[in-house]
Amino acid sequence: MAIYLRCQKCSSDMSVSSKKCEKCGAALPKRNKKYKVMVYSKHSKKRIVKMVDNLQIAKDIEASIKSKITLGEFDIKRDRPITLNDVWNKYLPWAKQNKDSWKSDESRYLNHLQAEFGAKKLSEISPFHIESLVVKLKKGKSAKDKPYSPATIKHILTVLGRLYTVAAQWGLYSGDNPCKKVKKPKLNNQITEFLSDGELQRLLDVLKTWPDKMSVAFILFLLHTGLRRGELFKLRWENIDIARKTITIKDPKGKVDQTLPLSDKAVEILQDIPREYNTPWVFYGKDGKQRVTFQKPWYRIRKAAGLPENFRLHGLRHHFASSLVSSGVDLYTVQKLLCHKDASTTMRYAHLADQTLRDAVSLSDSLLTPKNTNNIVHMGEVANGDK
Repeated sequence: MAIYLRCQKCSSDMSVSSKKCEKCGAALPKRNKKYKVMVYSKHSKKRIVKMVDNLQIAKDIEASIKSKITLGEFDIKRDRPITLNDVWNKYLPWAKQNKDSWKSDESRYLNHLQAEFGAKKLSEISPFHIESLVVKLKKGKSAKDKPYSPATIKHILTVLGRLYTVAAQWGLYSGDNPCKKVKKPKLNNQITEFLSDGELQRLLDVLKTWPDKMSVAFILFLLHTGLRRGELFKLRWENIDIARKTITIKDPKGKVDQTLPLSDKAVEILQDIPREYNTPWVFYGKDGKQRVTFQKPWYRIRKAAGLPENFRLHGLRHHFASSLVSSGVDLYTVQKLLCHKDASTTMRYAHLADQTLRDAVSLSDSLLTPKNTNNIVHMGEVANGDK
């Protein structure tokens, strides 16, 4: 895939930075240049070529052709109805570029959907087939010999429904989406984890002497900001303004960039982060590269601190939010700090505001009590005085 500069004298192609033709030696014009855009599709074995007279247009056309190849416009065979596998093969490259959770989609498709529906035409998969898969999953067990949770089943159906949606959006399918006629399992997974005072102290004590200072900084920053681990994986130094004590979260779960204030302690953690490599990543991994997991460090630190085995790293985010709400911070503020797109997600912490509500009710007692009871004349006394 490339853009070439075309010599208008001998019609040979060369680098866009060339000053003269590498073949005939002719000087290339400063204006009215010709550019050749050439993109090759491995799947269809086609070479798409376009000629334009503007470099920016050439770049736009190249990007457009790449996008169309990804979406299947040049690859899909029109002589047969499209199967779920066809859509998946178009969807996966797109998901890798646009979804942080593409690996989860891939696992759900390969482990559960491909064998059931992969070879079927989209028009052949009915709501009955999908309901049968749900029944099968409810009766089955995972590779860890555990029953599939309602959340797992729901996620599998979500992937299937998404494949129908993108097939329609990309013009590959015009029929009904059978997933819309199947009810997804109801979930009750509003987990709200938090550390007891003793557990928090043990964790902090372990972090004080832990040799891996990057892991220490990672955990402390989660604890003092409530951010998601994925947001820390993507965090660059250019996203932080130490002077103003702010952090900009790029492409969070809600998809809208958020700029948030940082506490003094959070700034202190950032200033103490090891800077062993010339890397843009704040919480870098091996050799200064972008970190993609924190599973092993968290497992070792959690065990050393004696925390419950089921306490997740994500629990630090819940602890941050729970502590704020329990201290009287309103839910709207917590929603903004957690970058929750939907207020209903923040409502899982509403019950922790009970004491704040009780304090408000108690205050209302004093506010609604007359300040000077001697000045109050009862209705009965007024009536007797009139007589």
